[in-house]
Amino acid sequence: MSFVTTKDGANIFYKDWGPRNAQPIVFHHGWPLSADDWDTQMLYFLGKGYRVIAHDRRGHGRSSQTADGHEMDTYAADVAALTDALDLKNAVHIGHSTGGGEVARYVARAKPGRVAKAVLVSAVPPIMLKTAANPGGLPLEVFDGFRAALAANRAQFFIDVPAGPFYGFNRPGAKVSQGLIDRWWLQGMMGAANAHYECIKAFSETDFTEDLKKIEVPVLVMHGTDDQVVPYADSGPLSAKLLKHGTLKSYDGYPHGMLSTHADVINPDLLAFVKG
Repeated sequence: MSFVTTKDGANIFYKDWGPRNAQPIVFHHGWPLSADDWDTQMLYFLGKGYRVIAHDRRGHGRSSQTADGHEMDTYAADVAALTDALDLKNAVHIGHSTGGGEVARYVARAKPGRVAKAVLVSAVPPIMLKTAANPGGLPLEVFDGFRAALAANRAQFFIDVPAGPFYGFNRPGAKVSQGLIDRWWLQGMMGAANAHYECIKAFSETDFTEDLKKIEVPVLVMHGTDDQVVPYADSGPLSAKLLKHGTLKSYDGYPHGMLSTHADVINPDLLAFVKG
């Protein structure tokens, strides 16, 4: 097991596969999951000759269950500690959901030469919460409901989310995968309840508008139009407009978890962007 220790003593678990001299692709997982959620993409890009890296966010998976630091500035600092320790150059950073927010904050602050491109998949930027400046966002009550469900019965909540909106398994005619539901639950229950609880605020209330504006590298924004977790209209199209070199790729009817349900389509599109 490989770990990087941060300035505040947290141990961040990571996987690092493939040739050390190949271009690195760094994967950033969503809430409340772990690096394991990227297995399909890591194996795919490993087979294409890339160096593939994924970490468990603090409080998630195998990383330290810290008492604090469960907000985007610390998440981005943890990524910087990882990329510094591995001395990654010319890397492509791909983030899903909350991981997309982490990518936006890290890439906006990254040292010159560290990042070549970035991808935001079903990602939370610019901001999920409904505010005066973001009238199309979700009301605070939605996220209060997440917190209440997590605090009351995290184990059941972590079945209900993947069995329902995350993969679109609640849609008529959906082909349900019990394996994906079980994998989601297992990853979630590995992490710390306090980290998952506090991360809800991090992914819903953090405003990434200025981060997106600062990013100089090409960014691909991928989003499904039937995303029930991070609604399409208030996320993907708005992020693409804020980016200097942003490209929006929309997927009609795809769910939030499209990296798993439609990997046969998403993976080649990711490869085309990385190579392009």
